[in-house]
Amino acid sequence: MNPAPPLACSLNAQELPLRLEEMRTLANAALLSVAPDGGLRFRGDEATRRRLDAVIAAESRCCPFLSFDLREQAGALRLTIGAPEGGESPAWDLIEAFAGPERLALAVSSTEGDRPGDDRG
Repeated sequence: MNPAPPLACSLNAQELPLRLEEMRTLANAALLSVAPDGGLRFRGDEATRRRLDAVIAAESRCCPFLSFDLREQAGALRLTIGAPEGGESPAWDLIEAFAGPERLALAVSSTEGDRPGDDRG
């Protein structure tokens, strides 16, 4: 039986800011909305899908404990990022990297309680 991967990103201090900028640039160009559960809705065009597929592939290498579900939904692309117990914080950090702190706070505050599955408060 293989041990569970560590619940931490393996990017170094030089790589992480570049990846975060890549996500923000993509979101600035194509993010349509953020659901209270952290689901990210993007434009449904082929260029956006290719960029999201590339980010998902890269994130799957550095954060193998996260799960990524990208699917077409009502003419848009919905990205859901999942995490095992104990990995919620890095998952929400990624969602925030796409959405930005203000947009994420607005989406999450539209429902009662804090971030789903997040006990940080």
